[in-house]
Amino acid sequence: MIEVAGYIPDIDEEDIERKVFFFHGREADVEVEIPYLTTDQLNKVIEKVKKASAETLKSFSAVEIVTIIDKVIGRLLDRSSVYRQKAEKLLPIVTGYDEEVIRLGLTSYLKTFRKHELQRFLVEDLGNPLLLDDFQPRTKGGFSKAVGPDLITHIWAGNVPALPLWSFISGLLVKAGNIGKVSSAEPLFASWFANLIVEVEPRLADCFAVVWWKGGDEEREQSVFGQTDVVVGYGGNGSLESLKNRISITTRFLPFGHKISFGVVSCSSLDSRRAVQTARQAALDVIRYDQQGCYSPQTFYIQNGGKVSPMEFARFLAHELDNFETRYPRRKLSMEESASLASWRQKEEMSIFSKPHKEVLGNTTNDWTVVYEEEISFSPSCLNRVVKVIAFDRIEDLVHVIAPHRPFLQTAGIAASPMELFQWADLLGNTGVTRMTALGRMTSPEAGWHHDGRFNLLDLIQMVDIEASAKEFSEKFAPYVD
Repeated sequence: MIEVAGYIPDIDEEDIERKVFFFHGREADVEVEIPYLTTDQLNKVIEKVKKASAETLKSFSAVEIVTIIDKVIGRLLDRSSVYRQKAEKLLPIVTGYDEEVIRLGLTSYLKTFRKHELQRFLVEDLGNPLLLDDFQPRTKGGFSKAVGPDLITHIWAGNVPALPLWSFISGLLVKAGNIGKVSSAEPLFASWFANLIVEVEPRLADCFAVVWWKGGDEEREQSVFGQTDVVVGYGGNGSLESLKNRISITTRFLPFGHKISFGVVSCSSLDSRRAVQTARQAALDVIRYDQQGCYSPQTFYIQNGGKVSPMEFARFLAHELDNFETRYPRRKLSMEESASLASWRQKEEMSIFSKPHKEVLGNTTNDWTVVYEEEISFSPSCLNRVVKVIAFDRIEDLVHVIAPHRPFLQTAGIAASPMELFQWADLLGNTGVTRMTALGRMTSPEAGWHHDGRFNLLDLIQMVDIEASAKEFSEKFAPYVD
């Protein structure tokens, strides 16, 4: 089976090389072909995209762009559409994730980009979305307009399917030309999205491109980065640091590196009835894409003093993970991942001898692992359905341990009373956590969320101000002045 990925506007070039990636699934294989442009061809694409951004995309209103995106998302949500059927058939082969995990995950994710959610997205960042279309009056006096860049370059990761939509859609909303570099691990979804946009609105055909080059290709990156206004990068912290060093100081760089997320469960939510449901929601956050997202939990901190003890909660969680493994089996791990998991688990099992209250729970094939311990610590797991459950007494004790890791914190899934929610959110926010959500929703950020505490649109635009003095002064030169 062969699938053509990528998207480039017409640059009058017939001789375009294609890179081929091979993916082996449980029941089928797929070859993915994607354009591998020369530097000269990339330059032609960039020139065309920037020109179309200025002359075409910026002529659309924000409402028109939202309507176009909504139509595209509607097609991707429609299970009878060709693109949705491709996604459900090919993404499990390419990513290794279970078919049902892909299907349910896509639906939940795509719904955040429907029309009303995008409108909320615009209001969240800009207050007045009309700022993207024309100068608007400001309460301080004068007028302002939000102007998007001529070109945004996106360096996308492939750990979570469809992840590129966040920055791709943000780039379209601010009316920028977009060059997206897909990951060789998942080159398909951004490609389908780009092609669907052109099907829905052919006038946007030259406003973006989805391509591939090998990370660290200095010749191509120097060409692209030298002509872009904003670079949005996803990936490991090391690769992003290297990327930063290859970008001009005059180019805005927005890196999204690896983060660590966790859950916190109050004793007030730990009675015999609610604890089981809470454990199930926690398990859902673990199994979705096997903890590959930055928002996936790697540890659950469980407060002592409830009717269900932290150790019992760990066993509830283990039971739920075992049930989910039957329904949504974990993807097949690479040799490196398998070795990392085996080493991590062996280390945890060996430490039981020095920690009498510690437990390591899992099935015989290591499809999931739950480690329970009572010494508060903060460290990443090896992922792939591996979590720690750690008991704590006071939230202040937990904050003390978490605080030194501020640069790496992102999401906290919380199960607590309303009063505790706000008290704990205040403390956790001061340590560097940027998102508080319900257990079961950690892997499904809502529309307009502040990714790593930042704004999705405001970081892309620049504001242009007409001060009140300029408006007043201009009145002296109006043709109607007596």
